[in-house]
Amino acid sequence: MADFERARQLIREFQGDKYVFGTGVLGEVGRLTADLGKHAAFVYDVFPGNEPFVNRIKDSLASAGVQVVAGIEGARPNAPREDLYRITDELKAANPDVIVVMGGGSTIDAVKSAEVLRTLGGAITDYFGTGLVTAKLKETGKTLTPVVAVQTAASTGAHLTKYSNITDIQSGQKKLVVDPAIVPTRALFDYDLTRSMPPGFTADGALDGVSHCLEVLYDSMGKPYHQRMMEVAEVGIRLVVEYLERAMKDGNDMEARTALGLATDLGGYAIMLGGTNGAHLTSFSLVDILSHGRACYIMNPYYTVFFAPAVEEPLRMVGRIFKEAGFTTASVERLRGRDLGLAVAEAMISFGQKIGFPTTLGEVKGFTEEHIRRALAAAKDPALKMKLENMPVPMTAEMVDDYMGPILEAARTGNLNLIRNVS
Repeated sequence: MADFERARQLIREFQGDKYVFGTGVLGEVGRLTADLGKHAAFVYDVFPGNEPFVNRIKDSLASAGVQVVAGIEGARPNAPREDLYRITDELKAANPDVIVVMGGGSTIDAVKSAEVLRTLGGAITDYFGTGLVTAKLKETGKTLTPVVAVQTAASTGAHLTKYSNITDIQSGQKKLVVDPAIVPTRALFDYDLTRSMPPGFTADGALDGVSHCLEVLYDSMGKPYHQRMMEVAEVGIRLVVEYLERAMKDGNDMEARTALGLATDLGGYAIMLGGTNGAHLTSFSLVDILSHGRACYIMNPYYTVFFAPAVEEPLRMVGRIFKEAGFTTASVERLRGRDLGLAVAEAMISFGQKIGFPTTLGEVKGFTEEHIRRALAAAKDPALKMKLENMPVPMTAEMVDDYMGPILEAARTGNLNLIRNVS
């Protein structure tokens, strides 16, 4: 249980008293909200069996003297623009002084951006990129309405982070608003709410958390937060590797559910320390055929081989986790460079196969060459350049075809030998 206690300690160091997490804590919503405002818009996901949770939040708010002035349905998966604009309009009509949102990452992301549009105006395209919300707030002298985020899924860490992913369904492309101004003011995650997550969704969310830890870890080399990131990633990745199968087999296994909740919260900590990179960038072009966490996990072994010569220390740590869990017999302490990357990538692929995940893009229903073309084009988009810059082997737009192209082809076929390393 040492990993559980260290995870809790790390999360408390990260969030302090702004965040309540654990089991049986849903009734704390009212206390968290009361000093932020008295007239709340309540945005929530609609799913079978959610009524008791919705009612508990409403009762908690009422007991704390907070009136719910509007109930608003949350967003569909991947936060489509249409849902973003609908939620924006409903928030405008409600004119709350605090917003409470209960949902998974898509609904929380949609609310983050909806409040930006409600307060600052414009189109969502005006804010894609980094720091543009803060710049507009300074220019206008306005402030955003406080948001209390109640997470329902062990997945994206949206309740703790500065990211809002919004999707254009017609083009099948996801883009990002990245800004500290949109971090929820307070947050709560009652791990009991994750009991109803089906096995596939459980795995998607958990492996999104692994991807957050892994990608930020790779890019932390030589940076001031590297040692902290090594610790965050080691605990977060190990909790998923050790407990994911248990949670998939028995949704009521609360030890396993707590492990995944802690792990994905650590994933949220990771992306506030640094940034994700290659796998996340590619995942934004696969939204029409794959869930976000699944797309990221499929891609990460292939980017691991590409990054390997630059990330030997973190790769050995990750390799030890998978070796201790029985997913490789390779001598990860002796291997170096590309050979080490290949061993760790193969272990990650073995873990994916064990839990029934596809491990190549070619296995995914609906995948076509158009997805590769779309991913290469997106990598050259200035609004997403932070993902290229966050790579431990930095890539410019001019390098995308020569180096990312082979990574995507390797991911399509499963042939790791196709990946080219930068000299």
